[in-house]
Amino acid sequence: MSINDMSRNKNSSQGQSGGPGPALMGAHTLLGDEVYNRDGEHLGDIKEFMIDMTDGRITYAVLSFGGVLGMGDKLFAVPWAALSLDTKAKRFTLNTPKAVLKDAPGFDKAHWPSMSDKTWASSVHKFYGTPYAAD
Repeated sequence: MSINDMSRNKNSSQGQSGGPGPALMGAHTLLGDEVYNRDGEHLGDIKEFMIDMTDGRITYAVLSFGGVLGMGDKLFAVPWAALSLDTKAKRFTLNTPKAVLKDAPGFDKAHWPSMSDKTWASSVHKFYGTPYAAD
């Protein structure tokens, strides 16, 4: 189920009156959701969420970009604070031009970075212009 499914359900009987979304949603409902930038360029889709186990918050959404039919995709850990939910378009927005994203710190499916490494995290947050507190 994606945000599109959640929105359809919300229109029937959910939302503020007693159902999930968009303020509180199950993470699995967002996997596969598309990410666009403010220029309407498709940037990729969400493959995974990285959760800080000390406070239970989503720290990164792992975005898949490039490749064809899942082959050659590059993965990016995008700080959760860099994404916004567009409930009207039923997708996420990342304020990054597609050409700039090609230079973002990324990784392939077989070689994930140590996302708890403070140096790595600091560079990712700096790239996306989001605050990072190393403790």
